[in-house]
This record gives sequence, structure tokens and C-alpha cells, in this order.
Amino acid sequence: MIDLTIDGSVAEVVLDAPQKMNALDESALAELGEAYAEAERAGVRALVLRGEGRGFCAGRDISAVDPASDDAYGYLAGKVTPLLRTMSRFPAPTFAAVQGACLGVGLGLAIATDVVYVAEDAKIGSPFANLGATLDSGGHALFTERLGAHRTLDLIYTAELMSGAEAVRSGLFSRSVPREELLELTRAKAAAVAEGATGAFLASRELVAQIRDERLGLWASVEHENRVQGELCRSADYAEGFAAFQQKRRPRFTGGRA
Repeated sequence: MIDLTIDGSVAEVVLDAPQKMNALDESALAELGEAYAEAERAGVRALVLRGEGRGFCAGRDISAVDPASDDAYGYLAGKVTPLLRTMSRFPAPTFAAVQGACLGVGLGLAIATDVVYVAEDAKIGSPFANLGATLDSGGHALFTERLGAHRTLDLIYTAELMSGAEAVRSGLFSRSVPREELLELTRAKAAAVAEGATGAFLASRELVAQIRDERLGLWASVEHENRVQGELCRSADYAEGFAAFQQKRRPRFTGGRA
């Protein structure tokens, strides 16, 4: 169900159940968490997450769920949320290549990834109106923050899906490209970032998360940036970057932060 390959300093994690649009049951969630743990142990400097086949991830696998005995809270709070937290804290920049369906828990996987590239014809939204359920895995927070309350509730009430191109225009994700270009773009960006100052990139990730989560104003954000820059200026990559600039050569970063 979950495949992991490591090519140099880049890991690629693949949701590999195309016959069910890569929908995730509890076993698959555990496999996905272990793939991230293995990639972390390997010390990779970037990670790509993608889905095999027509869709990225259609969400929870409900094909065998009995609604009379289902413990949705246990599945989400006990299995999904810990995984999303782990993914969001992966100690290297992460990239997702999203094609086709990106729904429910699948949307949560994208939200927990640093940079998301989507196919122009991807399908993103909340299909839960047809199930008597509601959007989960961080979808309410993402949609409300980027789309506003009215558009969020419109999508939830109607179960209409946005295309990848519309999602990018709305500010949900980074950029959209034709489906046939998606994987090549994502792999190329991840490989390039893996050669960069990944320690500094992770510092930026933490700053962005803090600004977003704490709703910091301009000057509080500036002060946090000042502090982090002060920490980074003592790192090997900082010294290498300045030296390379002054010597007019390409920097050779190691990814260190201290």
C-alpha cells in the first residue's frame, strides 16, 4: 500500500492503492507513518509524497466501515491526527504532487506538507454532504483561512469540488500544472531544495507556522525573524552561503542549522 524509495538525499513516499484511489484504512496510516520514520532515519534532506494512479488520495477507506459501530473519533484523533502532526514536523522540506481526488484525509496529507503542487484537473473539496459527515483533517482551518467563511460553507453544503487550478487561484496551494508535468516538476523542485540550506528552510517553516497559528502581527513577526536569523548566523551553512557569494561560486550546503 505504501512504498518508499530513497534516491540520494530525496525520499519518495508513494500511496500505492490506485484501485481504491489510495483511500487509507488504519493499516495504511500505520505504514505511511513508518515510511516517514524510515526516511527520517535515512537522513534525507527532502521528501516527495505522491499517489499512484488517477487520484492522490480519496480520504478514508470506508468500504468496510459499519456506521453502526464506527468510531470516527478514534480513527481521526487516534490515528490520523498523530500522523499529520508527524508529517508536518518531518525534519526536512516536504513536497506533495497532487492529481485527481484530494479529499478528506487525503486533503489532510496535503495540508501537512510544506509545498503542494497540483494538477490543473485535481479535485479538492468536501464531499461529506453526501455521507452525513463533515470535513475533517484540518480542512475547516485551511478553507476558512484562505477562502473565508462564505466560500468554505458553500463548498461544504454543496459538496462541489474545486479544480486544482481554482484551488491555486484561491491561495490554497502553491502552483498548478498540467497533470503530465506534475511529477517531474515536484521531483525537480525537491531535488533542488535538497541541495540547499535546509536548516534555514526549516527555520522558515517554523516561523510561518508560528505567525499563522498565533496570528502574530508585523512587528512581533519581525522580532521572531530577528531571533531566528541570529541563531542561523552561527551555522555552517550561513558561513558557506556568504563565502560562496563573496567568492562568486555555488554554495555547498550541508543542511545544518546550528
